[in-house]
Amino acid sequence: MSRTWQRLTATLVLPVLAAVVCAPAWTDDGDGLPSTTRDARNMLDAGRHTFRFDTFGDEGFWGGTIRLHEAIEGGRFGGVGPGVSPRAALAVGLKVDVDALPAALVQSLKSGQVNLDDPATTLALLKLNAVVGVTGFFDPTGTMLRSVGIQCALCHSTVDDSLAPGIGRRLDGWANRDLNVGAIVGLAPDLSAVATLLRVDEGTVRKVLAAWGPGKFDAELLLDGKAFRPDGKSAASLIPPAFGLAGVNLHTWVGWGSVTHWNAFVATLEMHGKGTFFDPRLRDASQFPIAARAGFDDVRNDPDLVSPKLPALHLYQLALVAPKAPAGSFDSEAAARGKQVFAASGCASCHVPPTFTEPGWNLHSPAELGIDDFQANRAPAKGYRTAPLRGLWTHRKGGFYHDGRFATLLDVVNHYDLQFGLHLSAEEKRDLVEYLNSL
Repeated sequence: MSRTWQRLTATLVLPVLAAVVCAPAWTDDGDGLPSTTRDARNMLDAGRHTFRFDTFGDEGFWGGTIRLHEAIEGGRFGGVGPGVSPRAALAVGLKVDVDALPAALVQSLKSGQVNLDDPATTLALLKLNAVVGVTGFFDPTGTMLRSVGIQCALCHSTVDDSLAPGIGRRLDGWANRDLNVGAIVGLAPDLSAVATLLRVDEGTVRKVLAAWGPGKFDAELLLDGKAFRPDGKSAASLIPPAFGLAGVNLHTWVGWGSVTHWNAFVATLEMHGKGTFFDPRLRDASQFPIAARAGFDDVRNDPDLVSPKLPALHLYQLALVAPKAPAGSFDSEAAARGKQVFAASGCASCHVPPTFTEPGWNLHSPAELGIDDFQANRAPAKGYRTAPLRGLWTHRKGGFYHDGRFATLLDVVNHYDLQFGLHLSAEEKRDLVEYLNSL
């Protein structure tokens, strides 16, 4: 090294390094926390609030356009129809946050003194902000429901049933496989806006929604209009969990993009929030005729109620760790043997621990997986994502794969055994299933 270079290093670089190394890691705000830790906590709190409570202004659609709130309150309270009682709401998979309920109401519920067949009780729960993923907007007097909005938690949270089935503490990130989105939306008195977008009549829209069933939602319907698969079954996909996504690249069953891409997509295009969303792939009228016609490739709203919330929401979702399988819910000895089968059979080549998906491009062609390409062809990359495996025990209901085509994990194992010629014995298959249950 030349003397000139040495002098430059000593003069310019070393002071910078010294400043970095010696910079105080602690702030003097008096809380004893490094600024990065405090900032992260603040972002997590903000992200949790967004995930649980932010409608992004979508009440303009759910209440203002399709008038869902009128069906909820019923004719007795100024709406239409019989209204939605708590019992009916629980039956379609809506959940109640017990921590939002006053102690007296909790006690009344325990003693069976609450009328669960009266829509007035539903309205009272909405006033308490106790219905997971749903916000009611009331008039200034608090007596008339004027609109309703939804949040991320509607589909991607459930409760632990600690008080009663459907009533308990929140479990953020869990897929709500009880939620019948189609049945809920189908209650709305006016679906003409959806019918106009799809260029069909309202009766057809209601038929499509009724076909979804519990735990499913069709995010691509408003993009390509393909409501049913070639075999005649609904094109809706299972609601996936929103936990265990740290370190995972492509999100959704068919790899639309990253977690934050999908958050912007859903908040703006599916929840109908007032946000900004840009994805030029939706200009392809051959693949996404409805999206291209509607201009969904470049959506702008002023004010933008989505974009400012995305950073904190992203951080919160990445912080949602997949829950461990409860002790006693699987055969630990068989799971230990199954772990060896998992490695020896090549499962780990795609489901790479600890994320149990591929680091990098975690997408495969339908032919590789030995399944049809219908759902894959509804996304730009035309493939299927290697789904992370942790927490499988939380969402067995509805089956496995994007459309629930495999009823059990053993059915999944049998499929891959045939597809890849693994020649697993019955005992090896059982052990492998127990290992998957243990993750």
